[in-house]
Amino acid sequence: MTTIDTSAPVERAGKREWIGLGVLALPTLLLALDMSVLYLALPQLAADLQPSSTQLLWITDIYGFMVAGFLITMGTLGDRIGRRKLLMIGAAAFAVTSALAAWSTSAEMLIGTRTALGIAGATLMPSTLGLISNMFKDPKQRGVAIAVWMSCFMGGTALGPAIGGVLLEAFWWGSVFLLGVPVMVLLLATGPVLLPESRNPDAGRLDLVSVGLSLATILPVIYGLKELAKDGVSTVALGAVAVGLVVGVVFARRQLTLADPLLDLRLFQNKRFTSALGIFSVGGFAMGGIFLFVSQYLQLVEGLSPLQAGLWLVAPSLAMIGGTMFGPALNQKFGAGWVIGGGMGVAAVGLALMTQAGASGGLGVIVAGLIVATVGLGPGAAVSADIVVGSAPPEKAGSAASVQETSGEFGIAFGIASLGSLGTAIYRSELTIPDGTPAELATAAEDSLAGASAVATGLPANVAGPLLETAREAFMTGLNTVAGIGAAAMFVFAIVGVTLFRRFQPAAAPAVEETAEVTDAEPEPAAA
Repeated sequence: MTTIDTSAPVERAGKREWIGLGVLALPTLLLALDMSVLYLALPQLAADLQPSSTQLLWITDIYGFMVAGFLITMGTLGDRIGRRKLLMIGAAAFAVTSALAAWSTSAEMLIGTRTALGIAGATLMPSTLGLISNMFKDPKQRGVAIAVWMSCFMGGTALGPAIGGVLLEAFWWGSVFLLGVPVMVLLLATGPVLLPESRNPDAGRLDLVSVGLSLATILPVIYGLKELAKDGVSTVALGAVAVGLVVGVVFARRQLTLADPLLDLRLFQNKRFTSALGIFSVGGFAMGGIFLFVSQYLQLVEGLSPLQAGLWLVAPSLAMIGGTMFGPALNQKFGAGWVIGGGMGVAAVGLALMTQAGASGGLGVIVAGLIVATVGLGPGAAVSADIVVGSAPPEKAGSAASVQETSGEFGIAFGIASLGSLGTAIYRSELTIPDGTPAELATAAEDSLAGASAVATGLPANVAGPLLETAREAFMTGLNTVAGIGAAAMFVFAIVGVTLFRRFQPAAAPAVEETAEVTDAEPEPAAA
């Protein structure tokens, strides 16, 4: 038992820290822009590069998988070499690889550049969140800062479709990737002036063996899941998953023996930390799959232009921004349990509403369902992120932030891969090729709705009309199913969220001229 003096007030952030928060919003905004504009660019991209359905899935989700794979390494590296320094390195790399992605000449090249973008992106998120954790010591200020940080991510999601739509109307699909270049140049110019450097002064050397083991854990599992989604159960796919899991056990055991592990597994002993990660990843899983289908629905079913589709997606994104900004205030009033669990319950209602949309007249239902779902998820996402970073000591801020981002990114990427593959399988099983469709064109139509739309342009009207009708109906069956699965997952975890977090109360102001006893028991949350 140790006695500590809490008479000194918690250091509060000043003007420089709040201006610095604006600088940290830049890479956060960019990462959201990069993802949201890609969804809109898919039809043009597919027509130009002609990727297979599997390659199209790789183009959309390889970025998220690589971010997830390297986040832990980059978060720990930032704790060692300096979070600001790593942020600057990552910003420069992101700008260069964004330009390369913009001028990709094949599906394979775009997959490669998206892979490099993912590695560069992995440096950005843990650095920004780790810096916020050290810049804002006061729990209430930190909660507001994290809500602002997350709102900027949502702001990128809102602006991305509109900006991307304008670019796609005027230029080629690669122009959407060039958005990252001026954003990163601005960050490189202002970051060294406004952002304080922070690192763990006692951190040891980076264990390269652990870095290799972490990648050898995640990447084989990803490959195996992709193969299972594409070709069904096979020895190769199951073997890859098994290899990844075995290496994961080796990785975990090595971390327990190292004085300076790549990932401090003791963080997971904190129930708040682990529970918040799980909730965060479930939300990403459901919404990642949904947004993949909605972006295609707006253009390929409703026939909207990229700009029109982008404008329809602004309202749900703004709804999430509003919900996120209200997260800290709702947490102070109702507690983390009702904010996180109740919000997921609201999101479940929104996704359930989307299951009622049809191939005709369903636009209002889809957008309304998205608005309800995003309003529900926003407050809980902000509170969950604050719980994660508030549960870790300052010297582990980068590591904790990287784990939080890994759970979210992996959840989104896994949702895109698994729910996207499920929706494609349902589309193929429900599609009926009308008589008169040439066999070679029927194969392309069976591949995806985008393929059917492309095929229909070269067919007689009496064949193209029925083909498009059945293809859109089959696609909507897949969308409705994915929305239903997402709603069920949200409902289950709404109950879990209320149960796990209902005892966690908002942070109180530090006591004045009092002492507090610290025992070995799990501490109450610094901020919920």
